[in-house]
Parts: sequence; structure tokens; C-alpha cells
Amino acid sequence: MTVRSKLPVGNNVNTIAARTRLRPAERRATIIEAAGRLFGERGYEATTLDDVAAAAGVTKPILYRHFDSKRDLYLALLERHRDDLPTFVEAIPPAGPLAERVRAVLDFWLDYVESHSYAWRMLFRDRGGGPEIDAFRAAVHARARGVLAELIGGLTGGAIPRHEREPLGELMSMGMASLVLWWLESPGVSREAVLDALTRAWTALLLVGSIDQR
Repeated sequence: MTVRSKLPVGNNVNTIAARTRLRPAERRATIIEAAGRLFGERGYEATTLDDVAAAAGVTKPILYRHFDSKRDLYLALLERHRDDLPTFVEAIPPAGPLAERVRAVLDFWLDYVESHSYAWRMLFRDRGGGPEIDAFRAAVHARARGVLAELIGGLTGGAIPRHEREPLGELMSMGMASLVLWWLESPGVSREAVLDALTRAWTALLLVGSIDQR
């Protein structure tokens, strides 16, 4: 279901009934979904809670039941992204050729990118929000680097030395972030092309790194 499909159409009885049927967790999820889209498109400074409430189809008082401020809502989105990062390590297939295992992880990652594209814009494009949000962005980026280091170790069976994995994780993190932002703005580029390119780059790097240690 898209955010657009949740937008209210007039102040009719059906809209009011639909709102009352939402459970608190569902309403919170609706607010977060709408906020993610708006923060990703407009950035922190240009997005208001009035905008978020309208996009989520809720009143502002209801929004405040879930989030005390715009800052809290923005941080909740970054926190959710940070907490989702370990799932990429869990997506590593237990066996199979390296290229197939790499492709499976990247395919899972691209699914996440498509449904959470706001996260990359919030982390790597938006500069609003002040020192606290900047610090949280840096912490999320550090967590992503650590997860990529775990992926590198898991996919190569530890063949790449531990002290090299974090630098490689940073290299991959920034390269993949740049690719995502470019892809989101390049509608003519297919998902398959992005997946093929990422698989080729990851597999080549991991194979060379593994061979050099033998």
C-alpha cells in the first residue's frame, strides 16, 4: 500500500471510520512511512509536522501522541534504518559459489533500497536538523560500515584479514550510497543492471582479496 492510497479524500464518514480502525502501531507505521517520503524528498528543514500529518491522513494531535517533535520523528526513521542493517548479514546464503551468494545478498539489499529510499537521501543528501541529528547520521554510517565489514568476512569465510574489512566496508558503503542516489534519479537504469554491476564489483573485489591471502 502506498502513502498516496492512505491520503484522505474529503471529510467523509468513510475516511473517519478508516482512521478509527487503525491500531496505534499501524497508525505509527503510517506516520513513519509518510514522514520518510517527505523527509527524503524535501529534507529536514523544509518538512513540517503539518505536512506529515496531512500525508499520513491524521490530525496533528494524533501525530503528537506518537512523536513529541519533528526531531524525534526524524531520529526514529534513522534509528529504524540503523536497526535494519544487521538483516543484510542474516541474508548471506550458507553455501554456494561466491558470485551467487553475493548476488543473493545484494538482491535483498536492493529490495530494501526500493522500499526505504528515503534513508539514503536523509543520510547522504540532507544536512538539516542540527548537531544531534548530524551525530546520529554519523553513528548510522558507522554501523553500516561495520555491517559491511561483517558481510565481507562472512562471504569470504574470513579469508580477508580482519584489519582490512572495515576500510573495505567504508569503500563499499560510500560507493553503494553514491550508486543508490544516482539510481534513484536515473529512471532509465534498470534494477537488473544495478544488481549485475554490484555483483560484478563485489565478487571481483572479494575474490582478489581472498586470493591475495592464500
